[in-house]
Amino acid sequence: MKARDLTMADGTVLAVEEDGPADADITVVLVHGWTQDRRTWDRVLPLLPPGVRWVRYDLRGHGASAPPAPGTATIDRLADDLVEVIEAVAPTGRLVLAGHSMGGMTIMALADRYPELVRARVEGTAFVSTACSHMSRVTLGLPGVWGALAHRVERRLAGMLTRYRRDRLPLSRTAARLGARWLVFGRRPRPADVAMVADQLLRAHPASVGAFQTEIGLHDRTTALSVLRDTPGVVMSGTADRLCTTRHARAIADELHEGRLVLCPGAGHMLPQERATEVAEEIATLCRVAATSPAA
Repeated sequence: MKARDLTMADGTVLAVEEDGPADADITVVLVHGWTQDRRTWDRVLPLLPPGVRWVRYDLRGHGASAPPAPGTATIDRLADDLVEVIEAVAPTGRLVLAGHSMGGMTIMALADRYPELVRARVEGTAFVSTACSHMSRVTLGLPGVWGALAHRVERRLAGMLTRYRRDRLPLSRTAARLGARWLVFGRRPRPADVAMVADQLLRAHPASVGAFQTEIGLHDRTTALSVLRDTPGVVMSGTADRLCTTRHARAIADELHEGRLVLCPGAGHMLPQERATEVAEEIATLCRVAATSPAA
């Protein structure tokens, strides 16, 4: 396993990790979500087929990557980063892209901004616990007035965080774990997974968290999915996801002629932890389909 720092065109340094044959014809690129880091995929990686080449990295403002400069905590810029990572570590060969939550939104933005690259090289996509639009009124699964209140609190919190100037969120580990357990997990999560998700949250850069939260609310890449319409894909959703619901997943699948919808009963938002075996199997299937495509 090889880890290194990559400097983006705007000077932001990203932490990147890769493994597998350097001359592999297919590279799996794994993109994590909001408030998380590349450890999101820790349970998935050992379950991928032997010999698969993979790349994962920390998004700007997350994990070991540097905070973004003012004005660059945007999903468009995340798509630009993804292109630069691909150019640096997988400049040739075919790609299978897997994105969790905001990572999936990053892949949609990639299709929007770089359609030629996507059409030429992307042979499969896995959209895990994500959405193509309608994230502006997140209710956290709460009904009526409680959902409306949750939405107002979420909007206010985003604004407060963008003005927060410290490097770490002002949360205790206990509070972070309790919040993660309720918000992003379904039934009976492993305590170690809850602790890991909370730790990733506590490592994220607060102002970036707030800016990206606003970006997620504005996200609408439904039309961009047309670029991936005929590309083999899978859309995965937990039936107990409070953030990106099965309704969001169905909206993505409806735009993808070659996309399968996979619902995971009782699972929440963190499918790479809660349903790692299923996520790995779906990515492996995309790799097998890519390997036997006419271009192989």
